[in-house]
Amino acid sequence: MTPEDLVQTTSGPIGSTGSAFYFIPETLAVGKEHGLGGFQWYFLGRGGVLGDVEPSVVQAAFGYFHPALVAKVWNAAKEKVPARQAGHHYHVCAADFGRAKLAGVDGLGAFCDAAQAVAGAADPAGLSLFAGIAAEPLVDDLPGRAYQLVTVLRELRGSAHLVAVLASGLTAHKAHFIRRPNDYKSFGYDETTPPAITDADRAALVAADGLTDRLVLPAFSVLDSTGAAALAAGVAGVAAALAG
Repeated sequence: MTPEDLVQTTSGPIGSTGSAFYFIPETLAVGKEHGLGGFQWYFLGRGGVLGDVEPSVVQAAFGYFHPALVAKVWNAAKEKVPARQAGHHYHVCAADFGRAKLAGVDGLGAFCDAAQAVAGAADPAGLSLFAGIAAEPLVDDLPGRAYQLVTVLRELRGSAHLVAVLASGLTAHKAHFIRRPNDYKSFGYDETTPPAITDADRAALVAADGLTDRLVLPAFSVLDSTGAAALAAGVAGVAAALAG
């Protein structure tokens, strides 16, 4: 398996599985313990790795949400819980999710080694959300650690994709509408006034996907054939476990 094949094989499952713990009852319950609603916990937990920053910094890292929504939710949430503390607790929620779902997955040790190698080789320049979560400590047990690493790799690609979107001449606003039109309102936008999307915009998003692959490729290229196989098998195993 070439590094290019590895990126293309794993990017979809990493993207879908790495967000699976966000709004489950167990994660939401932890937020409620701190007085936070679901959206507040999502914003403060995921963005808390950035520290006690202004909403514009969070919006820059998240990319696709309306700035007014980010400011409203972020400011209200961090009045209740310190942002850095929330980021740490959210990462623990990811570990708990892994413990609940991945205990039966084979090869987690080799997967963790490979995933850590990729994360460690990634250049964090311009990838603030990835850099923040990559700095969080990992738990020792394999199921928890494996899922935490899935979320780290998800933020690697997500952060790189945001850079690629802008570099391809597209706004994050338009990219979000093209890819997830049904989520336009929930991301804070007025669904009665959607952006005008052209064929050039759609072509730019396709170009951004290809550029994203190229941006993350150096990190995945550090793996030898054994490591690549372990990463691919681990990602497939995680996806199968969550699907089941």
